[in-house]
Amino acid sequence: MQTQIAEFLDGEDELRERVQLAVREAQRLGATQAEASATLGSGLEINVRLGEVETLERSRDRGLGITVYFGKRKGSASTANLDADAIREAVAAACAIAQFTAEDPAAGLADAELMATEFPELDLWHPWQFELEEAIAIAQRCEAAARDYDARITNSDGASFSSHAGLRVYGNSHGFIGSNRGTSHGISCTVLASDDGGMQRDYWYSSARDPQAVEAPEAIGRRAAERTLRRLGAKRLSTMRVPVLFAPETAKGLVGHFLGAIRGTAQYRGASFLHECAGRQVFPDFVRILEEPHLRKGPGSAPFDEEGVATRNRDLVTAGVVQGYILGSYSARRLGLQSTGNAGGVRNVLLEPGGDDFNGMLKRLHRGLLVTELMGQGVNAVTGDYSRGAAGFWVENGAIVHPVEEITIAGNLRDMFRRIVAVGNDVDTRGNIRSGSILIEEMTVAGE
Repeated sequence: MQTQIAEFLDGEDELRERVQLAVREAQRLGATQAEASATLGSGLEINVRLGEVETLERSRDRGLGITVYFGKRKGSASTANLDADAIREAVAAACAIAQFTAEDPAAGLADAELMATEFPELDLWHPWQFELEEAIAIAQRCEAAARDYDARITNSDGASFSSHAGLRVYGNSHGFIGSNRGTSHGISCTVLASDDGGMQRDYWYSSARDPQAVEAPEAIGRRAAERTLRRLGAKRLSTMRVPVLFAPETAKGLVGHFLGAIRGTAQYRGASFLHECAGRQVFPDFVRILEEPHLRKGPGSAPFDEEGVATRNRDLVTAGVVQGYILGSYSARRLGLQSTGNAGGVRNVLLEPGGDDFNGMLKRLHRGLLVTELMGQGVNAVTGDYSRGAAGFWVENGAIVHPVEEITIAGNLRDMFRRIVAVGNDVDTRGNIRSGSILIEEMTVAGE
């Protein structure tokens, strides 16, 4: 890994030269605009099961993509060979393709005045220096901690260790060029438990930019075992309408459905259950959703988007009202708007937490369903209809009574958003979307 780390540190200048070569070559061939992106990636994935290595995969990727515009005609090509001649061939191919594409009035680079000019230090580069044997041992320790936790842990789906590093350089014919380096690391474990009532399965994981922030493997294994054991003895429910509390790991999915609905692509196609929702009240007035692309060590942090547009902190929702859409330059032009610096997606979205911890949210729920796992893809992005398989726990008087399985929860996302009662401060920070638990006033729970 040390050799790979040195390669990243030394490789940025080379990638910059290759990007600038591609843009110059495109202009030489007559392109009115051009952009290029070069990447270098390296990683290790290890999976162990029952103490033995099942899979071990090292990856190393290099490549360059070039997009050219001849007026409003667009052509793209890519190459994994970063030699100068290979890049020239890729550029020539992109230019040839552009001659056969239809004109698109929205095509082109992002506006020059939107390019990033400041590049804050976001602390995203934290290589994990280890020997292969050490990485294998970490995964084995994680699984062993889970399997040794309780005699009812009878089998394992394994534990995994992952470590990745990446470098991207982007440049265009506006004269912009910028680079991002980042690392990501993770450990996970999944085990099975059984008793006279049957068998259950659950998992836990930890991930971070900085290996120092990844939970200890033994702690992850024990947490996976605890989560699995608490599901033993699960029951079904009769069909009813009750309050539903989404645990943080499932609540993030609700935020994700909202983000999908306000993406520019869904908006200009008219394929969103929140079509033309900017300026409208979608949530209760205590709900705020913000994007923080400059969060230090954030999993989605970046000083500029995939088109070189400067990223910035902004509210997506204030006092329950949608403030705008998620736009790259293309979708912005289709809507007659301006890019929001979201080419490539959102970066570190937070549903602002409320005042209650998880136990406080259970008390607010009082009687109803706590959802800890969702299954299936029963969400209609056009109508907002929501129906998914679920598992979790039945709650009475603010306390968990017993685990629940083989049920379906259903509603419509528009109604679900309006009927949010509270948001917890038990925020799950392990991904690009961060949320505490979400309590919804009422949903249909279908069981027996």
